[in-house]
Formats: sequence, C-alpha cells, structure tokens
Amino acid sequence: MSREPGPPAPPCVRKRPRRFRWAWWLLAYVSLGLGIIGAFLPVMPTTVFVLIAAWAAARGSDRLHRWLHAHPRFGPAIRDWELHGAVSRHAKWLATWAMLFSAAVLVAVMALSGSHRWWMIALPLGCMATVGAWLWCRPEPEARRSDVAED
Repeated sequence: MSREPGPPAPPCVRKRPRRFRWAWWLLAYVSLGLGIIGAFLPVMPTTVFVLIAAWAAARGSDRLHRWLHAHPRFGPAIRDWELHGAVSRHAKWLATWAMLFSAAVLVAVMALSGSHRWWMIALPLGCMATVGAWLWCRPEPEARRSDVAED
C-alpha cells in the first residue's frame, strides 16, 4: 500500500538557508495548531493561522507544505491566496459576519460595563472596518469569478 505524494510545492517558493529551517518549522506547526483551535473557539481566527502555517511551512517543512496544499478544506484557499492573493466570496462573507458579530458583542459588553472610554470601542471597530474593506477589495478566485459572471 503506497501513499501517493501530495502535489508539488508551487514554483514561486524559494529554498531558504537551512540554518533557520527549525524556526520556520516551529512557526508552521504552532500556527497550524492555533488555526485548529480557532476552528472551535469563536474568538480565534482559523484562516489567518492556516495561511501563516502554509507560508512558514514553505520555508521549513516541505511535508507540511505539501499536506496543506493537498488538504480538501485548506488547500484551495491556500493555493488561491499564494497564486493570486485571492479570497473566495464565501470566506469574505464569513469574515464579515464574524466581525459584525464581534462588533455587536463588543458594543453590548462596553454598554453594560459603563466604565469605558470612547476609543475603547472606536479602535477595534475601526480595525474591523479597515480589515473588512481590505478583504472585499481582494480578488476572487478565477473559477468563482466566472461562475458569478454567468449569473
């Protein structure tokens, strides 16, 4: 029973010197672990940590990098991001709703506590609005863009 190797690493990844390979390896696995935790905890992001894991794995762990690229859930998003800086419309909506929910919880908690400064609400809301605007300016993957164009 031989295992099929995953797809080869994209050609855009350059080989790094081996002296820091352990640090990239460590960052990749810690980020992947945080991403998995984020899948179950609503206060932690998943996608960001998985993308960091893929970026670090490209520099420190060929095996993890191939596994992430071949993963049925993470692989397409990682490939879209690495090749085109693209984010699917579904991911954009998920992120937008998550930020809106977080903003509502923030405002509700701050309103109930009564002891806060205006900037304690404005700063996180401004950050979420900036990230949301940046996210919606990202291109969508080619296949998804053509599906939308046909409708």
